[in-house]
Amino acid sequence: MDKPSSLFARDSEWRALVRFVNSPEPDLTLGIVSGRRRQGKTFLLQSLTRATGGFYFAAEEATEAESLAQLGTALAAYLRTPGTFAFTSWKDAFDQVLEHCRGRTVVIDEFPYLLSASPSLASVIQHQVDSREQPWNDGGRTRLVLCGSAMSVMGGLLHGNAPLRGRASLELVVKPFDYRTAARFWDADDTRLAMLLHSVTGGTPAYRTRFVGHRAPESLEGFDRWVVERVLDKESPLYREGRYLIASEGGVRSASLYHAVLGAIAAGRHTRSGIAEHCGRQASDLTHALSVLEDCDLIRIEPDAFKANRHLFRIGEPLILFYEAVMRPAWSRLELGQAEAVWRDSAPTFASRVMGPHFELLCRAYAATTDRFGAYPAEVSSGTLTDKATKSPIEVDVVAVTAPEANRPKRVLCVGEAKWGTRMDMHHLARLGRVRDLLAARYDVSGTALACFSAAGFSDDLTAAAANDARVHLIGPDDLYSE
Repeated sequence: MDKPSSLFARDSEWRALVRFVNSPEPDLTLGIVSGRRRQGKTFLLQSLTRATGGFYFAAEEATEAESLAQLGTALAAYLRTPGTFAFTSWKDAFDQVLEHCRGRTVVIDEFPYLLSASPSLASVIQHQVDSREQPWNDGGRTRLVLCGSAMSVMGGLLHGNAPLRGRASLELVVKPFDYRTAARFWDADDTRLAMLLHSVTGGTPAYRTRFVGHRAPESLEGFDRWVVERVLDKESPLYREGRYLIASEGGVRSASLYHAVLGAIAAGRHTRSGIAEHCGRQASDLTHALSVLEDCDLIRIEPDAFKANRHLFRIGEPLILFYEAVMRPAWSRLELGQAEAVWRDSAPTFASRVMGPHFELLCRAYAATTDRFGAYPAEVSSGTLTDKATKSPIEVDVVAVTAPEANRPKRVLCVGEAKWGTRMDMHHLARLGRVRDLLAARYDVSGTALACFSAAGFSDDLTAAAANDARVHLIGPDDLYSE
């Protein structure tokens, strides 16, 4: 099946769904599709059922009886049968759905809503998948897809002792667009504008369409006005989206604690102890909240490049970081309609707490996908090491290393520093050179590149140094978006 022209990007996701639908497995086969809200899962699966003539049902928050009635109505409409199907139980419902849709694709969207009202539903589906005696098993390759946005719920369907563990032939996570794809989706040819937009909306497709009235800034100069009118204005759908993303997750117990944790990370507290101190809690009190946020893909836990026992917590959704750093501290003023003044006053915070970390993130993403430094890296991260001569820590924004080899130290492909608003000079290069020297005792740094990433440009002497030394790389916004 060719991918529909209306479906932007999502090439690998479409191929995975087509392989699943067309697989030679003769029996009922289960697929799980998940991903945070607004990523286009519904559009993707509706495109699939249209292409295959399959049955699509979107669940709602409802009681079990209501959901069964809604499914019966939807099935009757799909089959063009007068009236409705009256299901007495979920077993009865799936028996009839799979009987009438034998050999076709069946998609149940927003599955967590059904599971919330009927916790035993996963066991019912397990029985359907495991059974080889049902009459619909003789009717061809039936494909059942369960889809949902509650990441903690969907992630639990196939884990541990869950009834569906080991039953799925497809586990597809629909993620936000990467930063380059997002730039194309926004038609953002100016790379600085593309980075600014990505720092607010990330790669979530819906934030380009109905959430902003299908409006995008036409130029870099229009970005500030766009933020005021489309993000900070209390009538904009994006205005409360940061809150909704937290509240919509089933594992959230106390929204205030989760926002406190995210606010701590947005303020630069990236370690467990630092987050706990910021929240006024013991580190052990945050275990559940951090686990839920990680399961929801709203935070990432990244290893320190140089310290095996040290991990860093980072916000994984740009809109959440923007909300926690810029919007939540000024919420009362925003509610009073002072969006323009809030944005003007937030300029330093936006630069230091949003764009600075986001630019570093993009630089690491770039380093992870290029062989510019001699090879494709096995791992790219950030890290902190101590200069024993000065007894001071040195934070390194980008560290790219190869996979370990037997009886050889890891090769460091590059160490890099990233500056969003600072024009880099020889001081930054000397700092990276010192880092390379310090790593020589533990790593192979014979070919290590020194990478200066800057969105504000480079001094003349640094440019000259790079021209004379092939191991010095000056990387600007246009480089990040080149493929």
